[in-house]
Amino acid sequence: MVDPPAESPSEEPGVIVVPREKAVFWLDRRGRWRNAHGPFRNARISAYFHRSIRRDAGGYYVGQRHGARLEKVYFPYEDTALFVREVLLGEEIRLRLNTGMEFPLDPQSLFVSGEALYLTHEGERIRFTEQAMVQLSPRMGFSEEGLFLETGDRRHRIPEKAGESDQGDPPNEFQGGKRCTR
Repeated sequence: MVDPPAESPSEEPGVIVVPREKAVFWLDRRGRWRNAHGPFRNARISAYFHRSIRRDAGGYYVGQRHGARLEKVYFPYEDTALFVREVLLGEEIRLRLNTGMEFPLDPQSLFVSGEALYLTHEGERIRFTEQAMVQLSPRMGFSEEGLFLETGDRRHRIPEKAGESDQGDPPNEFQGGKRCTR
């Protein structure tokens, strides 16, 4: 049996903190949880981890309660910790994130970097999964001006932003596909 992590010095009493460099799992570029053995195979565990993502001044963490204590495991990620998992097409386009959060799409928040589609929402950079891009594709097109999104009778051009996908928070902890421990 593995002992729970020792309570770290924290400004919050009753909080167990596992620092990023001690986490045994991480989130890859495609939004999949991984550990030393590869991607998580149990979909329910993966979904639980996604729903447990929170952010504070220390960065993104997976949080869970152990009795009266809160355990925060700060985890590394290759690109971003937030992903659009589902696109709900209707009169308005709604997006559902890996965390379960749902909100309407603001077409002005979209951008492309490399081969990925992103948006910014409440100051957070969010990447579309491949499945979400396929779901959004009936409303997308390409012309000589570039990629665009159609909403009602409007076409919104989606700008390209070079280098945006390489930002990490804190600085990207994965280089060349290998996990770095800083």
